[in-house]
Amino acid sequence: MAYKISSACVSCGACADVCPVGAISQGDTQYQIDANACLDCGTCADTCPNSAIGPEE
Repeated sequence: MAYKISSACVSCGACADVCPVGAISQGDTQYQIDANACLDCGTCADTCPNSAIGPEE
């Protein structure tokens, strides 16, 4: 199960910097996670200062 970035994202980029596989990129309005590349490691969620990232349900 991949992680997902919610609307609480402020586009700080902290998550993209720590993703070990580069699955996070800047989208039109906020960062987004490529579900096919996501390892489900949770590093991005642990790094996000706004708690905007969590497991996809």
